[in-house]
Amino acid sequence: MASSKVYHFDEVAKHKVVKDCWLLIDGKVYDVTPFMEDHPGGDEVLLASTGKDATNDFEDIGHSTSARDMMAKYYIGQIDSSTVPSKGAYEPLQQVPNSTDKSSEFIIKILQFLVPILILGLALAVRMLTKVD
Repeated sequence: MASSKVYHFDEVAKHKVVKDCWLLIDGKVYDVTPFMEDHPGGDEVLLASTGKDATNDFEDIGHSTSARDMMAKYYIGQIDSSTVPSKGAYEPLQQVPNSTDKSSEFIIKILQFLVPILILGLALAVRMLTKVD
């Protein structure tokens, strides 16, 4: 690895366009600008991983050994880990109380019962009317 420069996260996050693209993967900073046109997934995939820790994005794809080896030529330094924003805790969505009234629930239950019976009756009627003696 050519450099041992330590970068602040805010500095890395500024490089997020096609002509100037840096990624943060496993605490290392990579200038992938020269690779933008050659990336098999397209430059949009790389741009979507800028401005954040892209480690999970990189690992989820399942890159080959040759892709991992290729990273060395784009390495430009380390990240100051104290400057990387922490990920927020996961908060599940709040469930909205069901506002349907009892009468609409009753109608839905009746329809769930009647519609299949009506379809069956219609099918039997068609069968009887089209039956050849």
